[in-house]
Amino acid sequence: MAVTEPLSPSDSKSSGYAPGDDGYTRWSNWFSLLMGRMNEQGREQYRVARDERMEQADCKRCETQRDYLLQYSPVIRFMRDNINQLGGDIHNGNVRCRRCGTRQSGGFDPEYGIQICANEMRNRGHLEDTMAHEMVHAYDHLRFKLDWRNNLRHAACTEIRASSLSGECRWAREFFTRAQWKVTQQHQECVRRRATLSVAGRPGCKDDVQAAKVVNEVWDSCFADTRPFDEIYR
Repeated sequence: MAVTEPLSPSDSKSSGYAPGDDGYTRWSNWFSLLMGRMNEQGREQYRVARDERMEQADCKRCETQRDYLLQYSPVIRFMRDNINQLGGDIHNGNVRCRRCGTRQSGGFDPEYGIQICANEMRNRGHLEDTMAHEMVHAYDHLRFKLDWRNNLRHAACTEIRASSLSGECRWAREFFTRAQWKVTQQHQECVRRRATLSVAGRPGCKDDVQAAKVVNEVWDSCFADTRPFDEIYR
């Protein structure tokens, strides 16, 4: 398990974060965060320390909610059935809850399965959106034989579809969670923004300009493709 690098007194003073896991230090750090006394470095150090301290509890909560969604969530059960029809199998053994060091909700790998970043999950609804997103990737991998490593157009198309179909870009999620308050074209703008960010993070993508270009090239056909749904479900 990764640990937080110890800070020198000067580092602690400049960032606003004080290393230590005793009750007083944890309360002092929380108060500094609340009062805006931490800079960006300090807030990141606070987040990492919190994630390390709560790793076991976060993963346990994630696993409990994952099992519930696999059994009772309509969208998760629907995606699971359609993946099964293509020869795949999504279950609690290949949907893994882990602590992630990067600020992302989850990921899909054809060999590994789905990873959920337990330390980033706000609630069961967030987990449901994340699982649905990654299950769209799994469905696309099986149905369309995607070249994940070398074809950015493939990556852009599945990111567009996953953001559009998973529910993560519905109006309420954008409005209450991400402070995106536009009324018209909100869904499309969210999908385009999130797909571009995902493509920009891939090793084969030079920068966000190339990512936006690739997303634009495949936008019309991929946004209109709602398979396996008849229409955008959520």
